[in-house]
Amino acid sequence: MNAKSWIPALVKLLGPATVSVSDAVRREHGGDAWFAHAMPDAVVTPRTVSAVQKLMRFCHARKIPVTPRGAGRGYVGGCVPVRGGVSLSLKKLNRIRAINAADGVAVVEPGVITSDLQDAVKKLGLFYPPDPASAKESSIGGNLATNAGGPRCLKYGVTRNYALGLDVVLADGRLVRCGGRTHKNKLGFNLTDLFIGSEGLLGVIVGATLRLIPLPPARAVLVANFARAPQAAAAVNAIISAGFLPAALEVADQFTLAAARAYRPGALPGNALILVEIDGQKNSVAGETRALEKILHRCGALTVQKALTDATAEKLWDLRRDFSYALKATGLTKLNEDVVVPRGRLVDLFNFAGQLQKKFTVSVACFGHAGDGNIHVNLMVPPGHADTANNRRALDALFKQILAWRGSITGEHGVGLAKKPWWQLAADRDLRALHQTIKHALDPHGILNPGKFLA
Repeated sequence: MNAKSWIPALVKLLGPATVSVSDAVRREHGGDAWFAHAMPDAVVTPRTVSAVQKLMRFCHARKIPVTPRGAGRGYVGGCVPVRGGVSLSLKKLNRIRAINAADGVAVVEPGVITSDLQDAVKKLGLFYPPDPASAKESSIGGNLATNAGGPRCLKYGVTRNYALGLDVVLADGRLVRCGGRTHKNKLGFNLTDLFIGSEGLLGVIVGATLRLIPLPPARAVLVANFARAPQAAAAVNAIISAGFLPAALEVADQFTLAAARAYRPGALPGNALILVEIDGQKNSVAGETRALEKILHRCGALTVQKALTDATAEKLWDLRRDFSYALKATGLTKLNEDVVVPRGRLVDLFNFAGQLQKKFTVSVACFGHAGDGNIHVNLMVPPGHADTANNRRALDALFKQILAWRGSITGEHGVGLAKKPWWQLAADRDLRALHQTIKHALDPHGILNPGKFLA
């Protein structure tokens, strides 16, 4: 349908304060942190669930594409409106509706920024563990749509593990409530999990009831630097083999650390590092800190730096959270691939990254969540050269090796546009057909986030 024929009716339905067709607003809503961009015909920014329902009924009847959008911090082009239509921004649905310590839940709208929720519950002695590196920018709705992870996944799990219930507007405008407020619920199919990680292809998440846990009273962070990245990766397995389950267990290579020091002078020493966080009761944290320091030295750590208070721990985490910004500050374009390998393949992955760099003459920066095998392998390429034949061959080699090790081509960011060429390689025919069956059942006209991995 021609845009000019439906936009006036949409403005009349939702109001000019909710619908924008200005070039500047449309351009702002045409991309995310990846390099792809496409202009929507209109941007809709509702303040109520009923407005989302009205929009979806309108677009369903006219078969107009709708691309849901959180904070726009994704790395795979997941919210790029490649077929035009409506870019549906949920940023103004941003209220924390309730925090209930007795029930151990928070009820939130999708536009709530992750760190704002974490700060709010922390004041009540509660803890919302999912902690993507972009926590200060990313929204809960986006986290749910991609099943975001982060450093604390090792001990605490991913976003999915904290979603007790969801409110979802379907493609035809119906509002369904999956799950509930209780910490156990076995009523019917687990439809809550169906929508989590669905990348906006099955419905629009407009509300969530999230599980909260008690805030650990003590924490400590250790940062150990090593001569080489494979050596640091080997120390990861040594820590876990010794019976420890840290809250976070991160690793970074030489390129990443050099960029971090250039971005923030004096940031972190060494050619490779491990960052370990432990939390719990004060006495147990103190004992584990001493034991972990010994393990790190036995594994060849050149130095071990410790942070034993909440404030000093956060300073070290700020340095870790700077990694992505530091790599961007190099002036190179960062192709961020959030691959996952079985943990026993960590050393192999870092060795393979070195081989990839030599074979394709492209800089590679590796860092990430070593404790669960989720490493961000970043191809660092000159500006304007992101989509070249050489880079595609390098990514093809990377993904084929990851799958040969029975890993996954994405652990956090999703498939989106960036990994669409490898969707058929990663999912066999029957699995792809099952995805299509579910998609057609919930979105028969294919209007929700079209053009992504389900086309």
